Amino acid sequence: MDLVPLVAGLQVGCYRLIRELGLGGMGQVFLADDTRLERKVALKFLNPDLSRKDEFRLRFMREAKSAARLNHHNTVTIHDVGEALGRAYISMEYVEGRTLR
Repeated sequence: MDLVPLVAGLQVGCYRLIRELGLGGMGQVFLADDTRLERKVALKFLNPDLSRKDEFRLRFMREAKSAARLNHHNTVTIHDVGEALGRAYISMEYVEGRTLR
């Protein structure tokens, strides 16, 4: 199955990708518009190769569930989890500012 590349302007469910925020070993993070609730979100996608492996998809969803249980001013709020375009994703609060790096 050929995967659709994640690029600015792509519509993924109710999210429209704006620009890439970061890239790492496990995935890619985009700034996106939540077109349903009219807000900016950070949309974290698990790499396609890892999305095909149950172990990594479960680990990714465990990460989302653990983060969703947190309620603290130093953590982002998790809005949604799902799968689209052959990739698992987490939608979370977007916080403007510098990277921690």
